Amino acid sequence: MTTKRYDIAAYIWPSYHYEPRVEHFWPEKDGEWYTVRRGTQRFPGHDMPRIPLLGCQDEADPNVMRQHIELAMAHGINVFIMDWYWYENAPCFERQLNEGLIPALEGTDCKFFLMWANHDVDTLWNMHVDTDWAKPRETLWSGQVSRAVLEPMFDRIIGKYFTLDNYYRINSKPVFSIFDYPNLIGGLGGVEPTAAAFAWMRRRCVERGLPGLDIQAIARMRAGVEAGAKLAPGSEAAAARALGFDSATAYQYCMDGGQTGDYMVWANQAISRWPDYEALHGTYYPHVSIGWDNTHRNPSFKQESVVVNATPDAFEACLWKAKFWLDARTRQTPLVTINSWNEWTEGSYLLPDMRWGYRYLRAVRNVFGHR
Repeated sequence: MTTKRYDIAAYIWPSYHYEPRVEHFWPEKDGEWYTVRRGTQRFPGHDMPRIPLLGCQDEADPNVMRQHIELAMAHGINVFIMDWYWYENAPCFERQLNEGLIPALEGTDCKFFLMWANHDVDTLWNMHVDTDWAKPRETLWSGQVSRAVLEPMFDRIIGKYFTLDNYYRINSKPVFSIFDYPNLIGGLGGVEPTAAAFAWMRRRCVERGLPGLDIQAIARMRAGVEAGAKLAPGSEAAAARALGFDSATAYQYCMDGGQTGDYMVWANQAISRWPDYEALHGTYYPHVSIGWDNTHRNPSFKQESVVVNATPDAFEACLWKAKFWLDARTRQTPLVTINSWNEWTEGSYLLPDMRWGYRYLRAVRNVFGHR
């Protein structure tokens, strides 16, 4: 019987509600369900379409999110990591957090924290545009910010989120994860200005009555899909060391394992980097991804955009590796991150579907749940 308490945190991709800024991508006014409904089989044995067992729900509805919270907690998941976006000096995709998740958390022990998804946006989310991975894509919105943009943006985050009782903390400090620190460095003008910005962010939290800030890196050392391209090859580790992150985790195995191949080979390639990330950052929280299939989003994507043989049993095997990692490191917070709660258009979701039912959720409960 499992008696130790683990913090199991699942990422949320907050696109399954109406967002006016991307209506030209998803014109049926219910977000990226538009794309999910159009999933087609691209090769023999391809696991398509992906059909949500609970239906195409509006995830900005607090009643829907309360259902999700209860489902998560029944299977051992007690933290959500919200992908959080800021483009053209304004928030994007924030309704699910503000109107759905936060009201639904009231009265529960479930927590949340933000991962600032500060990557650039190109045409990838638009299934009407034929995207070629081998060619540069038009940038629609830049994820970079200047210091003049960062400071009021971060002040807003402190006041709106960090002070909430259900915001997740480590050693009493709110956790703030940054997806693409090379892109942050690019916008702020270098490693030294970014380190100075981190120092200001920590001081600002103290000035606002918090005990500090836990800045978490999304670990990266080599090129992979969405692995950041704003620093010279090989310089990511030196930059991360200079910035002094408090900890690191990962977002998706595809950032180390690529976007094709057999699931266990793919997963083991990513898992093999955990000791490297621990050596670099001091604390590494293990990450487990469910799968990778980005073919929804582009008519030309075929088998080169898919990891095959992803199953609940294979996922559970990776969860056991994450548990063993945590159990060997009793001094660090027992946190594991999972991609993801609802990444339907990337083939990586815990929510039940019409093929696997609740088996991915049960895999989490098998390893980490109190039973």
